[in-house]
Amino acid sequence: MDELLYEVSDGIATATLNRPQARNALTFPMYERLAEIAQRIADDPAVRVLIVTGAGGKAFAAGTDIGEFRAFRTAEDALAYEARVDRVLTALERCPKPTIAALAGACTGGGAAIAAVCDLRLAAANLRFGFPIAKTLGNCLSMANYARLAALIGPARVLDLIYTARLVEAEEAKAIGLVSEVLPTPEALAERARALARTVASHAPLTLRATKEAMRRLREAARNVPGDDLVTMCFTSADFREGVESFLARRPAVWQGR
Repeated sequence: MDELLYEVSDGIATATLNRPQARNALTFPMYERLAEIAQRIADDPAVRVLIVTGAGGKAFAAGTDIGEFRAFRTAEDALAYEARVDRVLTALERCPKPTIAALAGACTGGGAAIAAVCDLRLAAANLRFGFPIAKTLGNCLSMANYARLAALIGPARVLDLIYTARLVEAEEAKAIGLVSEVLPTPEALAERARALARTVASHAPLTLRATKEAMRRLREAARNVPGDDLVTMCFTSADFREGVESFLARRPAVWQGR
C-alpha cells in the first residue's frame, strides 16, 4: 500500500505515512494498515522496535483526510469513526514492542493522537502539534483520547490547546514533556530516531514490555467514563457540517452552536 510504507531492517520496523502531497492526512485504509502493522509485529521476533513517521519532512500527519467526513450525518457515523480510530490507537498501545514517533512538521488531529499513544516522541524543529478542531471542524475528541492527552500533558494543557486551537511548537513541546528531544532538521530527526531505536532494541525486552503495559493500565483506569453523547452532539451538528464544507472550500467557518 503506497500510502503507508512498511519496512524492517536490523530489528527496527518503520511505518511511514506516505501522502506528502496531502500533508500525510490519514485515509481510513491508512488507519487500518497501521493497526495491522501494530498487530503483526506483536508476535514477530524479528522486530524489536517500531518507528512511526511521515514522509516529506513537512508533516507527520495532518489528521484524518477531511473528505472522509462529508458523508457523516448520523450518530452511528460519528461513533463508528471514533471506534475505528480508537481501535487503531489501542492496537499501538497494546503492541508489546516499543514505539517511537518521529515528528516533523504538522502533527494535528488524528496524527497527534497517533503520536500521543506512541511510547517515545522525538521532534524536528519544525514541529507543530495540536488539535485545532475548535477552529476547523467543530467536532470533539473521544473520551478515551481526552484521557490519553490528559495523562500525557495534563488537563490544563488539554483545555488550553482545545480552547485556543493553537499549535505547540517544538521547544514548547519539549518543555512540557510532550517530546524528549528536538532535532534541527527532519533528516537529523530520522537519524536520531534510528539511533534511539537501536538503543531501545538492545535492552531487555521483558522489562520494556512490562513497563509499557504498566503505563497502559494506568491510563486505561482513568478513561472508563461515558462520552458518546459528547461525540454525537458535535459530529451530528450543523456546525460540524459547516466546518467540513468551510475547510474544504478554504473559507472561515460560521459557527452557530447547533
